[in-house]
Amino acid sequence: MLINNKYKHLYKLNIFPMKTPLLIAALFFSGFTFAQETRPDSAKTKNIEAVTLTKKVFKKESDRFVYDVASSPVAKGNTTFDLLKQTPLISTTDDKTLKITGKNNAVIYINGRKTNMDAESMVSFLKNTPAENIQKIEVITVPGSEFQVESSDGIINIILKKKMSDGLNGNMRMANSQDKFNASSASFSANYRKDKLGISANLNSGGNIRGQEYLLKNGNAKSSSESVGTVDDPNLSLGGYLNADYQLTEKSNIALTWNSYANRSYNSTVNLFNTIKYFDDASQSQVTTYTNSRNREDARSYNNSLNLNYELHTDSLGSKLLLNAAYLNFKRFQFTDNRTYAADIFGRDLGLEQTIIQNLPQVVNNFSGMADYIQKFKNDFTVSIGGNFNKTKTDNDTKSDTFITGQTPMSMPNHFIYDENILGLYLTAEKKFSEKFSGKIGTRYEMTKSLGTSDNASPEYRSIRQNYNNLLPYLSFNYALNDTNNLSYAFSSRMRRPSFWELNPVRNILTRDNYTQNNPFVKAASNYNQELTYMYRNSYFVILNHSYIKDEITQVPLQREIERDGVKYRQLAYIRTNFGTQQQMTASAGMQRTFFKQYLTSNFTLGFQHNIINGSLNTDPTTGQIFETYTNNRKSNSILIQTNNTLRLDKKKTWFLGVNYFFTDKQQIELGVLKSMMSLDLSIKKNWNDWTFALNLNDVLRTNIVEIEDVQPNGTYNYIKNDTFRQGGSLSIVYNFGNQKVKKVRTIEGASDEIKNRTR
Repeated sequence: MLINNKYKHLYKLNIFPMKTPLLIAALFFSGFTFAQETRPDSAKTKNIEAVTLTKKVFKKESDRFVYDVASSPVAKGNTTFDLLKQTPLISTTDDKTLKITGKNNAVIYINGRKTNMDAESMVSFLKNTPAENIQKIEVITVPGSEFQVESSDGIINIILKKKMSDGLNGNMRMANSQDKFNASSASFSANYRKDKLGISANLNSGGNIRGQEYLLKNGNAKSSSESVGTVDDPNLSLGGYLNADYQLTEKSNIALTWNSYANRSYNSTVNLFNTIKYFDDASQSQVTTYTNSRNREDARSYNNSLNLNYELHTDSLGSKLLLNAAYLNFKRFQFTDNRTYAADIFGRDLGLEQTIIQNLPQVVNNFSGMADYIQKFKNDFTVSIGGNFNKTKTDNDTKSDTFITGQTPMSMPNHFIYDENILGLYLTAEKKFSEKFSGKIGTRYEMTKSLGTSDNASPEYRSIRQNYNNLLPYLSFNYALNDTNNLSYAFSSRMRRPSFWELNPVRNILTRDNYTQNNPFVKAASNYNQELTYMYRNSYFVILNHSYIKDEITQVPLQREIERDGVKYRQLAYIRTNFGTQQQMTASAGMQRTFFKQYLTSNFTLGFQHNIINGSLNTDPTTGQIFETYTNNRKSNSILIQTNNTLRLDKKKTWFLGVNYFFTDKQQIELGVLKSMMSLDLSIKKNWNDWTFALNLNDVLRTNIVEIEDVQPNGTYNYIKNDTFRQGGSLSIVYNFGNQKVKKVRTIEGASDEIKNRTR
């Protein structure tokens, strides 16, 4: 993102990074060939009294990939997050977020139910859960109609081991990292089970300063603006969850879950030195002036949710009824002080020109319910039916005051209230026709009604009502050609609703002439995704994917010439809106194998991506202001490389070396051409009894830096360079205590999870 997490109103990248080292690709493909010659399959073989048993570590089922962790040598001594990084098709470029096939956002499920945690708590949970507790990991690249996901999101479903005894266990984790600034974090987790009662709890906290550097350029041959500077964003966080699960009868369970997360970011600063050039008509020459933009922000946010879940098994085949009810409350309070100073060529302040004070509170309340019924039949036929209802209200009472030296102060309050009701119904049918062929078909019908009201807008913008219905079909099949070859296909249609902050028509000031503008008229985008997969010997795979997005929700950089005090300047506005169509075609080949008697575990993917973007805009849909036309009717081809490798250094399986690498070629995105990026990450880990010590070095070559460049046919250009200081190191210590065979508390999906995601 541009300008840090809190400035997410600028843009959002959805990329799978990687640079030319074709030698790396050659080395891995030589290993690819060697593996085919030396090992007939990816299975673990065990001879028992002349009977050979074969266990498939990685395989493709009807609608998902399955990674059998219990049969993999990677699990020993790892955390769940470490294990996910070694799972085929899953990648991470920042050691915080997970993506599927390098592009789809990953939604975490546990035992088939969506987790009820915020993003940072989820990462803490994954990094502090022993991998030995996991039976298998399922990767669903194209989710079916029964899943509540948006757009092209994929699913990672973590299946926990079941044969565990009562007792208490847990772990404590401490970590310290260093990039531009130092950061520390700590967490404590505990699981307790006694007979029918299970309790799980987590408490985590952290403190850091997120540092960034920026270079921003825009303009044309006559006038331009250049801003260079830093962003320092201090953060203190405290979060946790409490789950209580009780078995009412042999066939029914009830559970109550509470999640809480709080973040405070005081004295967050943006300091930009601006060089403004314009053409003076009187002197027929170009004039250069300088200003300083000094922004200070205080912000705090609170996220609390409560979920009640009931589960009833109705027969011995696995049929069951699931009911959920939830309440979500999200609050964010933000105060900004934006000041523009006249400056000299050396960046020294000469005098205050403008001050803009903004108070930007947001409150979100959501009530939701969900019901699912799954009926299984003896002939390998399953029918699922269900629905969900969400009622959401957001309240944004924005106040903005502008003070310009020598002029009368201006006040622009805006109280924006947004009400939204969503009703979703789905029906799926799944059939295993034979040992070789299975299929699944389904559809989801969603009805959305929303009303946005503003008490200080022009008449046409005071009441914004949107009603739309969507039918979202789904289809998949899986065919095992023989014991070594598997073919599958999936088609899915989804919607991507705007986040609540994207709908709030507030203007966020960056510099005196640069700002972002949100849009209450943004409507849901439609995504159509299809995927063809071929797998060989449960280790090698080829995936062909095509996605088509209509009314993509994005940010468009619009420029125009404005006049102030008789001087013409370039104004740059990042406008949030629906922007044309986007297509992405990807062909990727990869493998997941162990070599040298399981001393080396390798996960490698090489891909080719073709992007097509078509869009045009010249008007801010919220204010009606006219800008110069921005067009993005371009195509791009790019190469993708990702590899994760774990080398066991001793026979006792206590020392491990990790080498991870990614590269992304330059490619066309909504804001222009995203230039190539890559990162080399190294790690070493030591397991000692119940202790684990890990040292990680990230972006060793300091090459993971975002650069975006765009040149329009009329000569207008826009350039962004964003360095988030990914190069750094971290040291972590984990201690596991108690009975490690404790049965995990049944994790359930919160009915408000989909709404919670839209508050971020």
